[in-house]
Amino acid sequence: QVQLVESGGGLVEPGGSLRLSCTASGSIVSIYFVNWYRQTPGRQRELVATINNGYSTQYADSVKGRFTISRDNAKNTVYLQMNSLKPEDTAVYYCNAVTRDYKSWGQGTQVTVSS
Repeated sequence: QVQLVESGGGLVEPGGSLRLSCTASGSIVSIYFVNWYRQTPGRQRELVATINNGYSTQYADSVKGRFTISRDNAKNTVYLQMNSLKPEDTAVYYCNAVTRDYKSWGQGTQVTVSS
């Protein structure tokens, strides 16, 4: 079972950009789906974006046109490029990997959008 580590979060002004990374401890070739979720205290966890092993992507309506998910199998890494950030994007962002045999979660990375 792979371990996942998120990085790239931080404090950003509205309209700014961040790139989040989700790096696995081993090959991601066998991973069916890699997902980015976000969660704010008092709210349900939201699926932000997903990418499968055929590089097909899907996004939540709230981030369409602003966020882009991609994967680099050679680097065992999935990215979430976040542009035109809004205060409502503030959350802890989690990476999730799904295979035939298991699911893995990272520890999360905090994104705060504020002026």
